[in-house]
Amino acid sequence: MTLLTSDTARSDTSRWEPGRRFVLRAAGLPVEAVHGLRCRRTRRWADELLAEEARLARDGAALSDLLHGLVPAADSVSGEARRALLALRRQVFNNRLPADPPAATRLVAGLDEAVGASLSAWIEARARFGDLLDEGAVVLAEELRAARTELRGVLAHDRFRKGLLLASPALDGRIDGYLGDTSARPGGRMRKIERSALTYLYRTACKTSPFSTLTAVAAGTFDGDPSDATAALYVGEEWTSHVRLNVVALGRIADLILADPVRRQDLAVVLSPGWGRDADRVRYVRQWVTAGDDSAAVTFDAVRDRLFYLRTSGTLERMLELFGSRDGLRHRDLVDWLQAEHGADRAECERYATALLQLGMVRVPGLRTDVHSADPLRSFQEGLRGLGAPWADTAADALDGPAACLAAYPAADVPTRRVLLRTLRAELLQVQRELGAAEPTLPQTLLYEDASAGGDLVCPPGLLAGETGRALRSVEGVLPMFDITLPQRITLRGFFTARYGRGGRCDDLLGLVHDFHEDFFDQYISFTSKRTSFGEDGSYVPEENWLGQSALRTLDDARRSFVAGMRELWEAEGAAEEIQLPDGLLASVAGQLAPLTGDFTPQSHHIQVSGPVPGHRTGPLVVLNRSYGGLAFPFSRFTHVYDGAGDPSEPGLSARLRGELREHQPHGAVFAEVTGGQVTSNLNLHGRMTDYQIVCPGEISTVPEADRLHLDDLYLVHDDDADRLVLRSRRLECEVIPVYLGYLVPVALPEIPRTLLLLSPSTMTPADVWGGVPRSAAVGGVTRRPRVAHGDVVISRRSWTADATALPDRTPGTDEARWYLSWQRWRRAHGLPDQVFATVQEAGRRSPGAKPLYVDFDSPLSLTVLDATVDRAPGASVILREMLPAEDGLHLTSAEGRHVAELAVETFTSRPSRTEDGPTCRN
Repeated sequence: MTLLTSDTARSDTSRWEPGRRFVLRAAGLPVEAVHGLRCRRTRRWADELLAEEARLARDGAALSDLLHGLVPAADSVSGEARRALLALRRQVFNNRLPADPPAATRLVAGLDEAVGASLSAWIEARARFGDLLDEGAVVLAEELRAARTELRGVLAHDRFRKGLLLASPALDGRIDGYLGDTSARPGGRMRKIERSALTYLYRTACKTSPFSTLTAVAAGTFDGDPSDATAALYVGEEWTSHVRLNVVALGRIADLILADPVRRQDLAVVLSPGWGRDADRVRYVRQWVTAGDDSAAVTFDAVRDRLFYLRTSGTLERMLELFGSRDGLRHRDLVDWLQAEHGADRAECERYATALLQLGMVRVPGLRTDVHSADPLRSFQEGLRGLGAPWADTAADALDGPAACLAAYPAADVPTRRVLLRTLRAELLQVQRELGAAEPTLPQTLLYEDASAGGDLVCPPGLLAGETGRALRSVEGVLPMFDITLPQRITLRGFFTARYGRGGRCDDLLGLVHDFHEDFFDQYISFTSKRTSFGEDGSYVPEENWLGQSALRTLDDARRSFVAGMRELWEAEGAAEEIQLPDGLLASVAGQLAPLTGDFTPQSHHIQVSGPVPGHRTGPLVVLNRSYGGLAFPFSRFTHVYDGAGDPSEPGLSARLRGELREHQPHGAVFAEVTGGQVTSNLNLHGRMTDYQIVCPGEISTVPEADRLHLDDLYLVHDDDADRLVLRSRRLECEVIPVYLGYLVPVALPEIPRTLLLLSPSTMTPADVWGGVPRSAAVGGVTRRPRVAHGDVVISRRSWTADATALPDRTPGTDEARWYLSWQRWRRAHGLPDQVFATVQEAGRRSPGAKPLYVDFDSPLSLTVLDATVDRAPGASVILREMLPAEDGLHLTSAEGRHVAELAVETFTSRPSRTEDGPTCRN
């Protein structure tokens, strides 16, 4: 499946190939689960009514013109006849029945018999229209009762209830009341519960977002007939559950132990890893942990680090010698030594030792979650028992109860799971109380669950081969212009060359990171965070270029070129359903960006596969949802699911990925993981997938010492020929490529790992192809954008942006049928498909916490959710995007039906400009 760029639109000699593995994300329920919520007869009624309304309006306009021609004749009869005729004309034009139809017919027939006959026919049709309009309320009421009955059945689905229990415990506690309410029209409180339940149901059946059983994952490989591009996949009914405790809960317990002056005596202590001397000072990295909001559904503790200095003294010097000469020191040993050294009061020595802990000069290496821990709770218990203290054994034993809850959870039914969660919370709170917590606290979400739908799926390899592969390769060439981190990489390079010169070398990485942030980067980020990409007039706003770097100007020029190309396409083809990006535009922009990108570019894409679009293509479409740069991103979060599965004698997923990543290492380089510091979020947990790990100052590593690359072993050099920064290891005598395998965004990482990632292939590329392109003229408060694609790769779906005040609204006295009819009238007027996803915005930005909401125009219940979600305040708007793939284009099936699915895939691009006859790695 390797494609050389000689087969693509680009003329360089890069090598591009898709990865052989993928991760499938499968919606927890089949899309058929929401079909019963549709009111099909009501929809047919609305369609018939709107078609008749349009015909009446058309005929009425023609009839109005005929009536206008009779005004002179009415004048000759009387002024009253003239006034009656003009009033009738207005009524017909506005599609309203005259107050006295027979009198109106006699008046017109007396003036012109043929026009009178036309009026009579129109009045009869308008009367039938009124009767048809009245029928809607009865039909809708019947179908709403049936839809709510169907809804109650789907909401009771075991897979949905298990996911809801973790996603929204509050709603789970109320939903049984709704299921028991069988009234024809639930009361206000029940309808509010109904709308919340519908939101989660649509998310489960129509979207993919791995969380508990709401969306499952499945590991697979591409294999088989290379010409087969169908991507047809099947998942079985047996899903397995894998749960882990929220590591924040363990952090709370560790903090209590560390804060207890008695229990603290038994804890092992070490000097801050990576400390060093700087003249008459001791230099080390100090870390601060800011606790997250335990009341939030998703929370983690934020970790910051900064270079810190302590002026040396006699006591500090001798303490450094103590730690250098003795292993296994405990806190009490340090206090004993201070007391013996100074003959001081023990309480004063305790305060001194505690101050060293608070300053971070002395660290407690145990009781912190390791990034590679498959079971953080078990690891925490082992750490406690390893202390050999009675209180620690007691605390570890007390955690056996929570461990048993976690072990029982996967196989438990919903009622049992509720009991297990309550028990888990109660026992963890009790552990905190026994450790001295006056007001124990725990995060709202205590455990995280991942559901696996299999680990051995096989997808035909033709999906990312051939023309589709070439199109994806071309699209990847322009993704760097959307990369949020690229300007930061360029800026780091500029800072380095300004300080060390072109071809320069820095042997003090810690000092470089500190100076970079202190002297430049923090203020730079403060400025750029306020930057908008385009001005009010639509003109591109250049990147902040404080160092006058030509590379940033090149990036600006590439972006301007793309925007100019999009504007030309918009002007020429904006009225079309789809705009195809030409090879020339992509190749030109990619050529501008090529000098700014690395020789080795791994990409991860979240894609959806769609069947042919009606009237357009015969083959499948690949729809790009999100793209990232980096290694193993699709797999790292789920390694715990598959590492223990299958034959115990066979390597787990992490080990297999580690071997495969080794094969992708550029010549003369090794991959080394950057962990991101102290683990305060389950999003940072994963298996070990690289041979080496970069150990930053202040970090504790559990990999073998031979596999650790301490920061003081690394140096940074500027490659003048390639104009890039190269991280190298003195011990290995080769290049080191940092790799981050967690799921936290870079801004959430401490500054040392965050800076190292600017030397890695990790990127964030939210592709906005419409930036800087004028909107279409608003029609009824709605603007539209066509689909954007290159070949069979869709980059942007069709969309409509509506001012919130332009949406149909309930008015006093409007019944449900007429309200539903107003939505159908609005949908038809703007050409929206039957199913879309809506994103609510405030002042042009996505509302905080807002997620795309599935909207089904065939379901009045769905429209009630959208109506309640939209705030019709000034400045609010809604973006509605087509559902692509549509229901008839889904490629994943199960025994229950068709499932919305997303594939997470990898691609690898390498250029031979890296010196392949240069030094190789000693490894």
